[in-house]
Amino acid sequence: MTVSSSSGTLDSPATSSHDPADLPFVVGGQQFRSRLMVGTGKYASNAEMVAAIEASGADVVTVAVRRVDLDRSHEEGVLHHLSPERFFLLANTAGCYTADEAMRYARLGRAAGFNDFVKLEVIGDEETLLPDTAGLVEATRTLSAEGFRVMAYTNDDLITALRLEDAGAVAVMPLASPIGSGLGLLNPYAIRTIKHRLSVPIIVDAGVGTASDACLTMEQGVDGILMNTAIAAAREPLRMAAAMQLAVTAGRHAYLAGRMPRREVAVPSSPLAGMLD
Repeated sequence: MTVSSSSGTLDSPATSSHDPADLPFVVGGQQFRSRLMVGTGKYASNAEMVAAIEASGADVVTVAVRRVDLDRSHEEGVLHHLSPERFFLLANTAGCYTADEAMRYARLGRAAGFNDFVKLEVIGDEETLLPDTAGLVEATRTLSAEGFRVMAYTNDDLITALRLEDAGAVAVMPLASPIGSGLGLLNPYAIRTIKHRLSVPIIVDAGVGTASDACLTMEQGVDGILMNTAIAAAREPLRMAAAMQLAVTAGRHAYLAGRMPRREVAVPSSPLAGMLD
């Protein structure tokens, strides 16, 4: 398969197959093929959006309930171009600033035909778009009790992550850096700690800017990455989507392989014994 690019065409990497030693990517009882999840915002056109999603190899595509036309019959709407038979459509509550608001849009999404999964966002600050963690935990507990499988977007704080797991989240989604910033992974230690302490999948959401960011993030041992702006705002979104798929796969394999120890002195890569005089 090839994808178009402003400089011609390029091969689109096939969906990555898991190493036999790797565990399947399962969230809330649902198994997914790709560890890369993508969004639908900020594309120049719906055609470009679909082409980039295809190039990414993602099967999970998140859609903002508050910002899209929920009537699939409208050709100009995002949902008209995304078949539920082809993609796993994940409703999200982007743009919600209170727990009540987020819960209302989660319920609206399910009533409009989305599945029981919801990417839950409760934003606490309009400038930084950092989450309202108290509201997030409250909404997670309520929606989980209503049968939603909540994937909760949060900061990189361990205590909040633990509370979200306790509240019933099926996945916790700490940010790498603020939404849309492209700053990459700012606190690898915090992400590794969350992954080490929680039992539910950890999917990094927000802040990844380019393929090297994605690879480094996956090397922390997280289960997956969700991104939107890094692909949609790239000069060539299709090429970046393909790069992100490769980077996520490479980062996962590197984590499973186990990196060499860091040393502050040089160590010869060839044995010293038996060298010719």
